Amino acid sequence: MADEREQPARVEDVHAIAAGMPHVTVVDGTGDNPVYQVGRKSFVFFRNPRPDAVDPATGERYQDVIVFWVPSEADKQALIQDTSNPFFTTAHFNGHLSVLVRASRLGEVTRAELAEVIQDAWLSRASARRAADWLAKREQ
Repeated sequence: MADEREQPARVEDVHAIAAGMPHVTVVDGTGDNPVYQVGRKSFVFFRNPRPDAVDPATGERYQDVIVFWVPSEADKQALIQDTSNPFFTTAHFNGHLSVLVRASRLGEVTRAELAEVIQDAWLSRASARRAADWLAKREQ
């Protein structure tokens, strides 16, 4: 059997990985969508349909957008410019250190790749001490 981390990512993986990071709380966002936070700072959230994220063919709002914080503008650009993955942004998120992905396209990345995006999101929002502690434990 193939390594589980190389399996296609699923929405369930977003929840498991985000909730599994240290010091995480989950709050209900708009429409009861889950918002994953560390130190009261969001790092992953499920977004309500908005007019800035629509199907170009039909004009219908995407119902399944997930937002992930990123550490820097360079990281954001690397994710959205890589045409081999499903991450994107909209004008609404110009200047915001985050990327979006449709849940229906998560399978285009592996669980390992998704874990890296979520871990980077957590690191970008966690306190310096929490981030250092988590990184130190991973090196052991």
